[in-house]
Amino acid sequence: MASHIILPKEEEEEEVEEGLGVAVEADHDLPEPPRYRHLQPAQKALPFSATCVRISRDSYPNLRALRNASATSLRDDDDAFAKLDEGDYGYVLDDVQHLTDYLPELPTFPNPLQDHPAYSTVKQYFVNADDTVPEKVVVQKNSPRGVHFRRAGPRQRVYFEPEDVKACIVTCGGLCPGLNTVIRELVCGLSHMYNVNDVFGIQNGYKGFYSSNYLRMTPKSVNDIHKRGGTVLGSSRGGHDTHKIVDNIQDRGINQVYIIGGDGTQKGAYEIFKEIRRRGLKVAVAGIPKTIDNDIAVIDKSFGFDTAVEEAQRAIDAAHVEASSAENGIGLVKLMGRYSGFIAMYATLASRDVDCCLIPESLFYLEGEGGLFEYIERRLKENNHMVIVVAEGAGQDLIAKSIPVADQLDASGNKLLLDVGLWLTHKIKDHCKSKKMEMTIKYIDPTYMIRAIPSNASDNVYCTLLAHSAIHGAMAGYSFTVGMVNGRHAYIPFHRVTSTRSKVKITDRMWARLLSSTNQPSFLSKEDIMEAREAERLANRLPVPAGSSEHTKKHSASVLSNGEK
Repeated sequence: MASHIILPKEEEEEEVEEGLGVAVEADHDLPEPPRYRHLQPAQKALPFSATCVRISRDSYPNLRALRNASATSLRDDDDAFAKLDEGDYGYVLDDVQHLTDYLPELPTFPNPLQDHPAYSTVKQYFVNADDTVPEKVVVQKNSPRGVHFRRAGPRQRVYFEPEDVKACIVTCGGLCPGLNTVIRELVCGLSHMYNVNDVFGIQNGYKGFYSSNYLRMTPKSVNDIHKRGGTVLGSSRGGHDTHKIVDNIQDRGINQVYIIGGDGTQKGAYEIFKEIRRRGLKVAVAGIPKTIDNDIAVIDKSFGFDTAVEEAQRAIDAAHVEASSAENGIGLVKLMGRYSGFIAMYATLASRDVDCCLIPESLFYLEGEGGLFEYIERRLKENNHMVIVVAEGAGQDLIAKSIPVADQLDASGNKLLLDVGLWLTHKIKDHCKSKKMEMTIKYIDPTYMIRAIPSNASDNVYCTLLAHSAIHGAMAGYSFTVGMVNGRHAYIPFHRVTSTRSKVKITDRMWARLLSSTNQPSFLSKEDIMEAREAERLANRLPVPAGSSEHTKKHSASVLSNGEK
């Protein structure tokens, strides 16, 4: 097949001699080329990724290595969907699902991008079949290479012809800056890059699959939606009925599903994929992770996070102005962060006006030596004002002790949080009153303002790249969650982003930088720090089950050492 890639004659000959071809190697999921069916000793073997096989529960060595290397525990029903492959020097590929895993005879087609005028002159535009992205980028000289993910990007062969593609897009969960940008780029990318004409929007989250009409979307209809906040498709929590959703996908002939949402939404995408596979449908499922809290595992950051931090600073600036304009003024800002305090931490570091940052990962206490009240008194005495930033999930254990309430869950199964900002405001007022201190406190809650704004320039670019990577992967027949890992876009197995949650490490240098910037107490004793370090060590060193072979134990230990920082 002629390639769109133009190389000098000498370079072309050199690559052909090396067996790479003019463009790139064929993808691992292509039907086996005739020249490989009867390998001779002197012939080049298939790329290692071509030998990826499903690991059953009876074949544990690789699975243990992955679990240890990635500090992730798989549920029993995830084992059947794990595609792992080991290479030299401790290499472990944690691969994503592909249509050919259960439909092995599918035909392939030339990628339309090879004839696209915008891409036809790009040298080596197609991603090499064996390109992978490492989960850990910092290693020692003699350490093994560790866990890798399949690199995102266009493949030379695709599994869908453009005229046969019927794609749908759905947004679920809370709002986040950049949702409309991702929707726009999915529609425009499918249309402009792959000439797909049938793209539909699912309205109001998962339940829209079976309770709403599908909304046809074109590049013209989404032309300027990136300038608005929110999502033009609407969103909701809950409403996930796997069988009803897949029934509608099957009845309407949808063969590409793009799902934008947080970890709960990605769990739903995983269940949809499992049902699709059980039915043997030729449908690719692409998840695009979204959470303003930035707590999706594995990926560097989620889209909208930069915008959220930037907007959070406006609230901090306002709190600082209010606090500095009054005698013993306190500005208290509550930011998002149900389980993880990334927005509060980064907004604090960026602002430099914050005197104290409280996050869910770092427990704090109010009274006594080294407590928050003592620090507030000292800070007001020194500066006559102070700014406190608190993440919404911080201090929930303290509130529960003073305001006993029954646990309640929202439609997504998340625990409903009590308002830590309002509670802390009253506690500080009561303390200052008991000490006969004159004090003015202003409480600012910009939560929904931050969620509802359009994405900034850097997030717009990131959203575009995520959407394009998702399209390339779906056209190539993969089902996955897409994200940036160590600066490179990668296709990540669903279970990797849903089995755990990314959190601020209070034993990490970034948290130390924050403590140094604010001069706040850590609220931790030496015993607390040791316990945190031990918990982190155990999380990264899961034991090899009894009865394992010596080879497995040695290999697991070597992979483990690669995961250390």
